[in-house]
Amino acid sequence: MPVIASPLGALPFRFRRQRVLIVGCGDVGLRAAAALPRRVRVLALTSTPQRHAELRGRGIVPLAGNLDQPATLRRLAGLATRVLHLAPPPAEGAGDPRTRALLCALRRRTPPAALTYGSTSGVYGDCGGDWVRETRAPRAQSARGQRRVQAERELRFFGRSAGVRSNILRIPGIYAPDRAGGTPRERLLRGTPVLRPEDDVYTNHIHADDLARACLAALWRGAPQRVYHANDDTQLKMGDYFDLAAGLYGLPQPRRISRQEAQEQLSPVLLSFMSESRRMDNTRMKRELRVRLRYPTVGAGLTPSHKPPSPVRA
Repeated sequence: MPVIASPLGALPFRFRRQRVLIVGCGDVGLRAAAALPRRVRVLALTSTPQRHAELRGRGIVPLAGNLDQPATLRRLAGLATRVLHLAPPPAEGAGDPRTRALLCALRRRTPPAALTYGSTSGVYGDCGGDWVRETRAPRAQSARGQRRVQAERELRFFGRSAGVRSNILRIPGIYAPDRAGGTPRERLLRGTPVLRPEDDVYTNHIHADDLARACLAALWRGAPQRVYHANDDTQLKMGDYFDLAAGLYGLPQPRRISRQEAQEQLSPVLLSFMSESRRMDNTRMKRELRVRLRYPTVGAGLTPSHKPPSPVRA
């Protein structure tokens, strides 16, 4: 029997006609689509007609629809055997009506066999630099993190009530040299300061290519109602991360300031990231999803000479 080349290994025959729907098909979604075997039909929801040609050019079937307009999602019912949900909640308001609208649409006919949701490590809030495992209860402090917590609840209820093998990836900062704004270079060039060591926070990272592979592994291997940390092995405080990047790029290291100075000089958004410290344990991702990181540390993945891997072909 012929086999299919896949980032997950040879797929059984029953998986060869899979239809994967990507919701929120941005940079990571495109990388995931490129890593799927050709015999898997990839569909992507988009609210931008101008993207249709781009998606078709990548072998992806565009589906017109808008998560903010639930009536446009009716055609999604019964289309996909697996769903990768990477769309963020709205920037304002309570909860995540986008996720709720998507799940309502998927319920209308036979629901997908599996659904993976890309959440955020921000659901934990500040952990004081402690090691964090997936069993830790979310305590989001920002409105952004609280919206993600609500989305996770919607996903869990959907999985239990609809019999769908749904799981969640909690994702930290995504980087890649070939990703728009995907490295610290621009911030270093602007001279944005970082916190002094005694005030600094631990930060977590994942290369966009490794994240795409983790998404596919969760779609095929993730257990029902399971949460996975999708991060690399880096253990750096934020200032040390920028110092490392400065050395790689041959740029001056950023200026160090106190937390009080940061509150006077930096934007609220940037301050929110400097107010949460945690070290995420990725053992479950490696052990259960069997993800082998191509870029286990930011030092391995930030190099400007990085080239994205070639798409996996059947």
